[in-house]
Amino acid sequence: MGKPLNASKPLNVGIIGCGTIVGQYLASLRRLTDVALVAVADLDADRARAVAKEWDGDGDVRAVTVAELLAAKDVDLVLNLTIPAAHAEIALEAIAAGKHVYGEKPLAATTDEARQVLEAARQAGVVVGCAPDTVLGTGIQTARKAIDDGLVGRPVAATATMVTPGHERWHPSPDFYYAPGGGPLLDMGPYYITALVTLLGPVTSVIGAASRPQSQREIGSGPRAGERVPVEVDSHVTGVLVHESGALSTLVVSFDAVATHSANIEVHGPRGTLAVPDPNHFAGDTRLFRLGGEAWETLPVSAGLLDSGRGYGIADLAATPPTHEPRASGTLAYHVLDVMESLLASAAGGRSVTVSSRVARPPAVPLTDLSRTGVGAA
Repeated sequence: MGKPLNASKPLNVGIIGCGTIVGQYLASLRRLTDVALVAVADLDADRARAVAKEWDGDGDVRAVTVAELLAAKDVDLVLNLTIPAAHAEIALEAIAAGKHVYGEKPLAATTDEARQVLEAARQAGVVVGCAPDTVLGTGIQTARKAIDDGLVGRPVAATATMVTPGHERWHPSPDFYYAPGGGPLLDMGPYYITALVTLLGPVTSVIGAASRPQSQREIGSGPRAGERVPVEVDSHVTGVLVHESGALSTLVVSFDAVATHSANIEVHGPRGTLAVPDPNHFAGDTRLFRLGGEAWETLPVSAGLLDSGRGYGIADLAATPPTHEPRASGTLAYHVLDVMESLLASAAGGRSVTVSSRVARPPAVPLTDLSRTGVGAA
């Protein structure tokens, strides 16, 4: 049994995985008064030591081995920032050690692995949270409030578009983006699908198509520049998501296109259309075009966590009562993974696929400054 959430403050965190993304989490953890970093670990001990030194020199944050971190009695929650293929393995080890877990997306490489994680957590009495927590920010939450307030009427449809030439242009080690567990859908899809579920509710079925135009990708920066990596997954995926509410979302995610004029997400209803900001960011303008209007209007920020960043989902998890699911929950991440896996199965089989999992639409986030107060489930 892990330490009960809300039992005492702060919630002590140990990080496993000190790669590229860790800097963004460190910036957030410095600002969260109810969460404390106590240890870091990585298979590359030098990287762990560098992170500990960056945090506080030779202070209270320890650079340790993975085994030492999992055994540490002062670590309440493991922040799992490993590569996607290792997400389930590390999560299961942390749960077996009695730790709560918050992981980078996706929850696991497959729904089979993800189910094992959630079942192990249930039996151990610990909580699982998962990125993306961008949906807790003012961008998506202001858009959600506009929908909940009826500004577009009952949503009929949505579009979600993410296109880029590929991360190998800037990432020095992009191999995992093109290996099983990667690709644009599993890499970027969680931001868009989590936002769509937050805005419109869970998904009941999907139909999709996918392609893999390039068999190799050339690394564009760093010490491996010019090296080519194989593409083992579909790099362009499109599909339609049927929400339980009846709304239809059209999704396009691609590592094969250059640019788009499309809004990241648009939500359409009989009273108006809402342009939703980038779900990969925590803030951004929400714009509304009303029926009979003459121009787009920018809505005032009205909901969400102010000035938030990656890792704020941990603070939400820490503040959530034991009888509630945290907003960036493992259950939500499992549903999103199920949607993505179903979409790929549909693309491979050329047929509609039923999404078997369900999740409650997460509670809305009121306009909140987490540097001053906590936020729990509504």
